[in-house]
Amino acid sequence: MTEPKPETAIRLWTPTGFREDEWAHAESADALSGNGRFILPLQAFLELDPQLRRSAKERIGVLLQPGDELDKIAGLLDQLSLVALAFPAFNDGRSFSKGELLRSRHHFEGPVRATGQVLVDQLPHMLRLGFDEFEVSHPVLLKRLEEGRIGGLPLSYQPTAKPEAKGPKYSWRRERTV
Repeated sequence: MTEPKPETAIRLWTPTGFREDEWAHAESADALSGNGRFILPLQAFLELDPQLRRSAKERIGVLLQPGDELDKIAGLLDQLSLVALAFPAFNDGRSFSKGELLRSRHHFEGPVRATGQVLVDQLPHMLRLGFDEFEVSHPVLLKRLEEGRIGGLPLSYQPTAKPEAKGPKYSWRRERTV
């Protein structure tokens, strides 16, 4: 019989380093009766009274699963402080598209957070698409981030939500990323 592996604690990482997470995941809007900031599942957020959503904006975030439609919150982004996008499996990239659309099409300026299976090779792409917070539990990624190694390719071939510095010609092609 094999022993279960101990779970790795989830740590919040941003491009400025690890920090304390001031947000808690909650299953229902009942959490809003207490103090703190809460990330609610999509349906719980949508069921909130519109007046409560507006008055508690600084305390409310929403978690979208890959199958959730971004359009359901597109008109409500002004009532959110944070959007968390779930990556439940490493091979499900639908949340990449949502992250990019939040920045480019919907011009969401609040934090966009990746949750779930955030892996080493995905982090640089997520940063370029506009993600700026990461709930990290993968041991290899935790170790690399603790060492200050983000990884990624030094060249970018396409424009994204985070534009590259302008060059003499075709600045969006083959610009070094930092």
